[in-house]
Amino acid sequence: MSALPKTDTLPTLDFGRYRDPEEREAFFEDLRHAARTYGFFYLSGHGVAEQLQRDIVAVSKRFFALPEEDKIAVEMVNSPHFRGYTRAGWERTKGQADWREQFDVGAERPVVQQDPTTPSWSRLQGPNQWPDSLPDLKSIVLEWQRELTRVAIELLQAFATALGQEKDVFGPIYEKAPNQHLKIIRYPGRDATGSDQGVGAHKDSGFLTLLLQDVQGGLQVEKDGGWIDATPVPGTFVINIGEILELASNGYLKATVHRVVSPPSGRDRLSVAFFFGADLNANVPLLTLPDDLAHEAGGADTDPDNPLFREVGRNYLKGRLRSHPDVAQRHHADLL
Repeated sequence: MSALPKTDTLPTLDFGRYRDPEEREAFFEDLRHAARTYGFFYLSGHGVAEQLQRDIVAVSKRFFALPEEDKIAVEMVNSPHFRGYTRAGWERTKGQADWREQFDVGAERPVVQQDPTTPSWSRLQGPNQWPDSLPDLKSIVLEWQRELTRVAIELLQAFATALGQEKDVFGPIYEKAPNQHLKIIRYPGRDATGSDQGVGAHKDSGFLTLLLQDVQGGLQVEKDGGWIDATPVPGTFVINIGEILELASNGYLKATVHRVVSPPSGRDRLSVAFFFGADLNANVPLLTLPDDLAHEAGGADTDPDNPLFREVGRNYLKGRLRSHPDVAQRHHADLL
């Protein structure tokens, strides 16, 4: 796909307007427009402390600077719950290797005891792996997870209201045990002679993704047959719609395809992605939208190579098995 004109940029929404009764309706209008036109936007005014933002970036850089053996000690292939470190080239998008190293964390919950009636996606619940050589990684990452869960829930309530629903309409499918998936990610630079796939074109499966970018760009959003650069903007998160909101809104909201292009040789890109999703045991409801919105809802996209299921856990497990074939083969060969 060709690049789009550089004048086309993602909109920025100030979350403070949602909290201001006089600005709220205009905010909802802008939120619907951003979500339907791009599926992505920058969020300012989110209330996450600048010090915590600096801390998560700093500890992420310290993690990736650890000796290789320290990172391999918490490699994801050790975890049936898909938690831990992944080397560059070991995760796949649509069968192609992604050139990024990363560390995956989920909610800290106990392992679900398995029997023949237990749903297969319950295997995804369990403890995280933490490197012994970087003890403050756990406290900072879990604080980040808590803070971004707070922002994600408030933003989800804003979306619900903007869709003409009670603000807590999604509460029943996340309140008990939301899917809180966090990745710290480093994209190493490489020369232009090979693939430039940092992460391949894809959609996200949850409610919402909240992304903190450091200084190096590379994230691109698909629109009208081309790509928009989501250049880092200090103090903001990049927000994008996930497939749960697309299903729930009957396609009024769309999960948008996006990718990351590798940085040039000699540079690297750091980002922290937080994926807020529903309880793995939940089913996605179909909302009854107001008439003026319902007639603009064209149904959720269908892809025979990547079908969408209303069973949250089934959808999420499908993605994990595909993207980490080494973990799938070691721990879940019976599901392949």
